[in-house]
Amino acid sequence: MTLLIVGATGTLGRQVARRAIDEGYKVRCLVRSARKAAFLKEWGAELVGGDLCRPETLKTALEGVTAVIDAATSRPTDSMTIKQVDWSGKVALIQAASAAGVERFISFSILDAEKYPEVPLMEIKRCTELFLAESGLNYTILRLAGFMQGLIGQYGIPILEGQPVWVTGQSSPIAYMDTQDIAKFAIRALSVKETEKQIFPVVGTRAWSAEEIISLCERLSGKDGRVTRMPIGLLRTVRGILRFFQWGWNISDRLAFTEVLASGKSLSAPMDEVYQVFGLDKNETTTLENYLQEYFSRIMKKLKELDYQKNKGKKQKTKKTPFKES
Repeated sequence: MTLLIVGATGTLGRQVARRAIDEGYKVRCLVRSARKAAFLKEWGAELVGGDLCRPETLKTALEGVTAVIDAATSRPTDSMTIKQVDWSGKVALIQAASAAGVERFISFSILDAEKYPEVPLMEIKRCTELFLAESGLNYTILRLAGFMQGLIGQYGIPILEGQPVWVTGQSSPIAYMDTQDIAKFAIRALSVKETEKQIFPVVGTRAWSAEEIISLCERLSGKDGRVTRMPIGLLRTVRGILRFFQWGWNISDRLAFTEVLASGKSLSAPMDEVYQVFGLDKNETTTLENYLQEYFSRIMKKLKELDYQKNKGKKQKTKKTPFKES
C-alpha cells in the first residue's frame, strides 16, 4: 500500500509519517520545500513537490497512491489564509483523490466544530467533513482536541524562563493528546474495516484547564509561573478592529478560535468504544503528567549539566599557574 501524507512536515504529520514508515508502508509526502523535508527522506519517505493551494500539482502526487492521510493545516506564520488552505486546499485534495481512485482517505478535524459556526476555522472544519462524506471516498475522520506538544511553548518554556504565561477568559478544559498516539489511530484506521466511512473523537485521557497545566508545570519545574490574564472582552475588541483591515482578516480569524479555548466549555469526549474499534490499549496512551514530567526531567538535567560546565570553566580560569607572563 502506498500512502500519500499531506502536511508531513508539521507537528502531527511528521509523527504520522514516522509511524507509517515504521509499520512498513510505502510513504510518499507532498512537500513545498524538499530542503525543509529532508528529514522525511532520511527516514525512508519519497518526497514529491506540490501544494494544496496549487491543485495542478496534486494529480502527479496521487499517481499510484492507495490511501491519503491529510494532516495539513494553515499555520500562523504562513502567508496563506485559513480559507485558502483548510477549505479551498482540502476541497482540491479531496476532488483529486476521488479522481485518482484512492481507496482510503484519513482526515483530521476538530472536536465540536459544529458547535461554533461563528468561528471561521470551526465552520470550515465542519464543512470539510461534510464535503468529504459526500465525495464518495472511503473516509475516516478523526476529531482532535489539542496536541501536548503545543503546551511546551505555551506553558513550559515561559515558566522556565520567568516569562508571562497568558490565559484568556475562562480557560476551557481540553483533552490534549500526544501526536505520537494520534498517529497510532491514523495508521490503524487503514487496516480496520469498522473505521470506514466513520467519524471518531481521538482525544487524551482527561481534560485539563490552563490553571491545572500551569500548576503541574510549576510543580515539575520548581518554578512559579507569571500568569497574565487577558479579558475575553479585550480579545473581541482587538478582533473587531482587525476586521477593518484586509491584512488583519487572517489574524482576526485565528483570534476567533482563541475564544473557543477561553469559553470555559470542555473539549473532551468518551474514548472507551473508540479504543475497542481500533484495537488499541488505552493504558499505552501517554498522559499529560507523564509527557510533561519527561520534558521537564530532560530539560532540568540539561540545565544542571550546563551549570556544571559553566562552574567548571570558572574554576579553571581562576586556577593559579606557576608560569608568569613576561
